[in-house]
Amino acid sequence: MNFKLHKDFSEIGITAWNALVEQSIADFPFSRYEYVLEWWKTLGGGEWQDARLVLVSACEDGELIGIAPLFIHEYDGQRALLLVGSIEISDYLDLIVREADLPRFLPALLDFLASTLPEAWSALDWYNLPDASPTLPALKAEAEKRGWNYQEEVYRPTPRIPLNGSFEDYLSRIDKKQRHEIRRKMRRAAESGRVRFYVVDKNADIEPELESFFHLMVQEPNKALFLRDVMRDQMSRSIRAAHEYGYLWLGFLEVDGVKAAASLNFDYKNKLWGYNSGVSRDFMELSPGWVLLAHVIQWCCENGRYEFDFMRGDEEYKYRFGGVNRYVMRARVTKHY
Repeated sequence: MNFKLHKDFSEIGITAWNALVEQSIADFPFSRYEYVLEWWKTLGGGEWQDARLVLVSACEDGELIGIAPLFIHEYDGQRALLLVGSIEISDYLDLIVREADLPRFLPALLDFLASTLPEAWSALDWYNLPDASPTLPALKAEAEKRGWNYQEEVYRPTPRIPLNGSFEDYLSRIDKKQRHEIRRKMRRAAESGRVRFYVVDKNADIEPELESFFHLMVQEPNKALFLRDVMRDQMSRSIRAAHEYGYLWLGFLEVDGVKAAASLNFDYKNKLWGYNSGVSRDFMELSPGWVLLAHVIQWCCENGRYEFDFMRGDEEYKYRFGGVNRYVMRARVTKHY
């Protein structure tokens, strides 16, 4: 297996990169070439101003075997290697490698990093690894073999709604009180004659829809603080890239022809990945946020999506709609000299 340290993402290229992603343990929107590239252009919306790219690939007999998209930054008291996408705006991260190749890719990767950049880093600090990722036990075993310190912790819950059947099937599986509440609010919205739900067409001009989404997103004070200029730029780049490559899902609820709520998701690998949302405070008597989410789940059921993934965060409404916890982890390895 031949390892190479790259200066730029273009040295691997989008076709080979995304083909490997789709066969890998990291088959998420956040691992795709276009997402990672746009993340790097803004350094995560300004989160990592002094980051140094450490992009590693491994090939064998002319075939791309694995990609480790990493960067070095002074973090938590050490020069750490983090996964590109860390930490706040990429809900799932991992090494890009087929599960069958991981047992030989990971040890060789650590050897390469230790020999190529021996003084540049003293720790690996990998966030947002799915709790079922085979990287976790493999990294632990490899660290122990080398006498390095390994720490693992739950970083965030990632509630998901399993879906298999009709919208009525979904409703039948959630709490009775919540079921009645969803039905009541959807019925009240429908009977008002003022409400329309729609999904933005994949061929539509995304720019005005993007502006509408951000206008709704900043109605929430915490999101307004989060969406500083560089972060808005980063999110805009990611949304445009998802639109260009056909997996953006953006839905709105209108009241009296005015956009009252927005739900921005990735429609990827037969599930919806719930990325962000926004709700106007002007139409709260019609519960636009709840009604829109109910329509999103109904759309999933009617279009054969097997899951709605709320991704990171333990907000109460996620569980009221039937979210079941999974988790993303933080794995930290510290070298011993």
